[in-house]
Amino acid sequence: MSTGHVLLGLLSRGKQHGYDLKRGYDDRFPTAKPLAFGQVYATLERLHRQGFIEPVAVQRVDGPDRTVYAVTAAGAAELQSWLDQVEEPFAFVSNPLATKVTIAILATSEQQATAYLLRQRQAHLRRMRHFTKVKVDPASSLDEVLGADYALSHLDADLRWMDTALQRVTALTKEMHA
Repeated sequence: MSTGHVLLGLLSRGKQHGYDLKRGYDDRFPTAKPLAFGQVYATLERLHRQGFIEPVAVQRVDGPDRTVYAVTAAGAAELQSWLDQVEEPFAFVSNPLATKVTIAILATSEQQATAYLLRQRQAHLRRMRHFTKVKVDPASSLDEVLGADYALSHLDADLRWMDTALQRVTALTKEMHA
C-alpha cells in the first residue's frame, strides 16, 4: 500500500488537513496498520513537493495552525494511474510461520515444531474469534466488516497451511536430518 496514494484518495473527497486525514484513515481502514501523525505529515510534505497536492488554507483550532490541502490536477491523474494498476501477486512469499517451523526442526526437534504449530493455531483461532465478533456486531461499520472479512480469509488460509504442515512435519524432519 502506498501511503501517498491513500492520502490522495482521502483528499479526493475534499480539502482536509493532516489531522482530518489521519482520522479518515483510521475510520476507513480500522484493521490496517495504524498511521502515525508524523507519517501523515511527512507524506503530505512529499506529495506537496511532487505537485500532487497544494495548501489552500490555514486553520487555527485550539492549538497549532493546520494547513488545509487539496488535490491538484497532477495529483488526481497520479491517483487515477495508481487505481488503474493491477496489483501483481508477490513473486516471493514471506512466510514467518514456515521459517519458524523449519528453524525449530533444525535447532531443536520435530516435537518443538509441532508444539509451535499447535500454539500458533490457537493464537490464530483467538484472532479469528475477534474478527468474527466484529463482523456480527451491529455497531460495526461496513469498513470494519470488510476489513474483518479480509483478515478472516488470511487467517483461514494460515490455518489450512498449519494443518498441512502438521501432517508433513515428520517427513520434513526426516528430510532435513537425512
